[in-house]
Amino acid sequence: MAPALTEIVGIITDAVRGASPYLLTGYALLGLYILLQLFYVFIYLVAPTPRDILRSETTYKHIEDNGSVSDAKPLPYWKSAFDQREKSLREKGNLSSLSKSIEDAEVFISLVVPAFNEENRLSIMLREAVEYLQKEYGHETPELKANGSVRRRHTDVNGSPNGHTQPGNDDTRQEPTGWEVLIVSDGSKDKTVDTALEFARSLGTESTGLIRVVSLVENRGKGGAVTHGMRHVRGKYALFADADGASRFEDLGKLVREIKNVEDKDGRGVAVGSRAHLVGSEEVVKRSFLRNLLMHSFHLLLWILTPRATAAIRDTQCGFKLFSRPALPYIIPYMHSESWIFDVEMLMLAEAAAIPVAEVPIAWHEVQGSKLNVLWDSLGMAWGLFILRAAWATGVYRRT
Repeated sequence: MAPALTEIVGIITDAVRGASPYLLTGYALLGLYILLQLFYVFIYLVAPTPRDILRSETTYKHIEDNGSVSDAKPLPYWKSAFDQREKSLREKGNLSSLSKSIEDAEVFISLVVPAFNEENRLSIMLREAVEYLQKEYGHETPELKANGSVRRRHTDVNGSPNGHTQPGNDDTRQEPTGWEVLIVSDGSKDKTVDTALEFARSLGTESTGLIRVVSLVENRGKGGAVTHGMRHVRGKYALFADADGASRFEDLGKLVREIKNVEDKDGRGVAVGSRAHLVGSEEVVKRSFLRNLLMHSFHLLLWILTPRATAAIRDTQCGFKLFSRPALPYIIPYMHSESWIFDVEMLMLAEAAAIPVAEVPIAWHEVQGSKLNVLWDSLGMAWGLFILRAAWATGVYRRT
């Protein structure tokens, strides 16, 4: 075998020596083209594709006024009106006039909570969240109003501590009031759904209708659960927050104020809760050497692989992010990643659409019961980041 291989190498070497520079250049370009095509096929085969949404997953349950669990009800989908306009304009061959405006908000703030087997931690997080939402933003259930309208608050440009603008005499804008919580059970096998509904029942008749529970038949991953919930929010602003309650919920006011400061003329903006200021704190220092090493390695990969604005964000993975309603059509319909790396895709999509992003320091603490396997999930995130970047760079993922 060795002599035969040596002979083949010799033949190739002689052919290369006798070839013209132009022919060699052609061979090199052809080889590069073939490699690029093979790379595209590889990325196409391994890039994640979200599974289809099941019909039952487009419904929710809540607690009725009499304390019973409601029948499954259809979730509102803010993209429905946009899809109808797109279909009509496509039939007319006039997509140039299509805008990404969506239906008006019905409440001021929507909270999306992805939950996978969270029966032990969910109610603690929800209690903190609802107490803050109730105190700072009030509530009113839009469907209960006799004329079907939504109560509006006339506002000026002066922000209050919670980020909600206050009434003024020279009002030119109006804001909806109120809040809602969408708990997305991500194929949970425990009593997560029962826990969520029982918590809603404990609020009494005044607030129970504002807690909506969505059940995914099969586990999609945290990113898939967040994306699913974001499709069905009714708020002017939409926040997703982890079910473990690691983030201090009252910092939501900071995010609302900052997102209003950076919003563009179309009202698009994103505010990212950040733990970057805690890197030198005792809580982080006490982590294992391996965990801190993996954290810094992941930040280096982000700096290398992601676009400039995304790479500049010091904490992409914090589960406390706020989106303005006009920003959602530029991000949510184009999401592919359903794993831990989904946050990065959201930020990359925001950057691609020139949506302003603010990074806001928040309080955070370690919570027991994390489902994150530090080593394997870190390696999975690194792999997912590479595939994500390659899929968008090669055109495997597109805004279509």
